[in-house]
Amino acid sequence: MTKPVGLVARKAAVATLVVIGIVALVLALWKLRVLLSLFFLGLVIAAAMRPGIEWLYARRVPRSVGLAIHYLALAGVVALFLWLVVPRAVTQVGNALGTVPTSSTELNKATKNSTGIKHTILRAVQKRLQKLPTASSALHASVGVTKAAFEVLIGIFFTFAVAAYWIFERDRARRVVLSLVAHQHRKTVRDTWDLIDAKLGAFVRGQLLLIAFVGTVLSLAFWAIGVPFWLLLGIFAGIVEIIPVIGPLAAGAVAIAVGLTDSWQVAFGAGLAVLGVRLLEDYIVVPRVLGHAVGLSPLVVLVSVTAIGLLLGGVYVLLAVPIAAVLVTLVDVIVRDKDPADEEVPTLLFPAKDAEA
Repeated sequence: MTKPVGLVARKAAVATLVVIGIVALVLALWKLRVLLSLFFLGLVIAAAMRPGIEWLYARRVPRSVGLAIHYLALAGVVALFLWLVVPRAVTQVGNALGTVPTSSTELNKATKNSTGIKHTILRAVQKRLQKLPTASSALHASVGVTKAAFEVLIGIFFTFAVAAYWIFERDRARRVVLSLVAHQHRKTVRDTWDLIDAKLGAFVRGQLLLIAFVGTVLSLAFWAIGVPFWLLLGIFAGIVEIIPVIGPLAAGAVAIAVGLTDSWQVAFGAGLAVLGVRLLEDYIVVPRVLGHAVGLSPLVVLVSVTAIGLLLGGVYVLLAVPIAAVLVTLVDVIVRDKDPADEEVPTLLFPAKDAEA
């Protein structure tokens, strides 16, 4: 009787240790979710740049130089945006606020005499001034803001550093993973890896094209209609294009609300402009340019965005579609027994698969 009891005790101890290990791993991953999210974002950025870097490498441009060209191009786009757009946006903000009050008396007077968005903004400023912190708490808050800004800069640097390293280390990591897989499954694993990489890269490049397209077209449309602050609204619509489903709805609601500060006709025109661009995007731009870059239905996208937002927070919504694309691809290959080599991914500036070395 002693031997079976000892065997049962050992099995129970092993099972307990396994459960504890799994719980500890889950808790560790939860605590490190910010780091893991930035790491995953770096992999997604690398997937977007890889076809362009390989295209340059095929024309005898070293990968390190190709990577530098991509980063310089990104920095150039940001600088161009700051030079061309930001001054005009600041001017529109100034026009929205008018003469900025310099004292509490002027602020109270301006709040009473203002209407629309200006009244809302000044009223919010007035409430904030009534709750100004003390000198010590203000110093503490400024330290917190500085710390948060520093953490954001560190996060950006970490993400782009991961993307740079992954450009050079991905093939080595793939060889290590394939060496741990049974020989008969290696081709499927390799093709699945390449398919996921191609989907993520196509998604990022497609999103950048859509942001530029929506921001430019809607800015021009709002300007032609006479919507107040047309440039700010166009920029906002382009940026929220990153957030699936919710972003376009928010852009339309804000455009109509701002249009109502002028007249219902302007609001109606702004709504029609957003609707027209959305239809053009859904029925012409996306099918012809993007195709089904990640192979997700609108319902899957909506559920993914909602689930990620509720579980992890609003910031992580940006990663909802890439995460869903990875999971759906794995389900297609493992559960539905699809051949990843037969899946098609849109070109989007560079061949998604053929550009790989």
